[in-house]
Amino acid sequence: MTSQDLAEQLVRQTGARVTRPRIQVLAALLQAQRAITHHEIERRLGRTRGIDRVTIYRVLEWLTRQGLAHRVALGERSWRFDAVLPQRAHRHAHFHCDHCGTVECLEGVKEPPKVKLPQGYRSDDIELTVKGACARCAPQHARQDSSGG
Repeated sequence: MTSQDLAEQLVRQTGARVTRPRIQVLAALLQAQRAITHHEIERRLGRTRGIDRVTIYRVLEWLTRQGLAHRVALGERSWRFDAVLPQRAHRHAHFHCDHCGTVECLEGVKEPPKVKLPQGYRSDDIELTVKGACARCAPQHARQDSSGG
């Protein structure tokens, strides 16, 4: 089954209207196999598909509300999006490379830690992001550290 076929099937299962932008954006997330930015999605879709930036934002929000994608916050107004497949529908942590910006799901951490809040506070969500250097950037970063640069 192609990513397009799977995307269409997943959108159809929501019972909502099946549209080309919904299928195209979800297919792009499925193909990426990692959390990517709105701009990366836009580049993947290209201008030939006729899906503008605002439509992509709206589709990403819709996919997130439907549970077909999750949004990873990486600082103020910086988000990445990842497809949520039925076998990966649980909450999990992410790794963010400070050097190249890659965001990967950490499947070994299924739930964020429990946090005791002060009295009267209410938590809406907890996200766990581990930051550092990915396998591709770590060797280069280690060389720079050892050379003083």
